[in-house]
Amino acid sequence: MGIMSKILGGSGNRSVDDYVELDLDDFAEAHAETGMQVHIAEIGDQSDIIPIKDAVYDGDFVIADITRHSTSDRTIEHIVDELRQVAQEVDGDIVQKGDDQIVVTPTGVSVSREKL
Repeated sequence: MGIMSKILGGSGNRSVDDYVELDLDDFAEAHAETGMQVHIAEIGDQSDIIPIKDAVYDGDFVIADITRHSTSDRTIEHIVDELRQVAQEVDGDIVQKGDDQIVVTPTGVSVSREKL
C-alpha cells in the first residue's frame, strides 16, 4: 500500500467529491477578529528589538533568531531583559529555546515549558 493510500484512508479510491474546499474568507474573518500574527525576527543588534517590542505590544507573537549572539554575550542579556519587561507589561510570556531562539508572546498567551 502506497503512502497516499495510507493518507487517504486505505483504498486510494477517493474522488473530488470526498473533499471539502475550505473557504479562506472564513479564515480572513477569524484572523480579523483575533488580529494576532506570528512574526519571525532576527536579532543582530539592540536596534532589532524595537519592531519586536512593537509587535508584542500590538498583540502579536514573535519568534526571534539570536544565533548571531552567544548566550554569554552581554548584549543578548540586555535584549532578553528588555523583552522580558515587555512580556511582563502585556501579561504575555517569554522563553528561550536553546541557544538560538527567543519566543515572546502577547497578552494571555503562555508557552508551555514541556515538550509534546
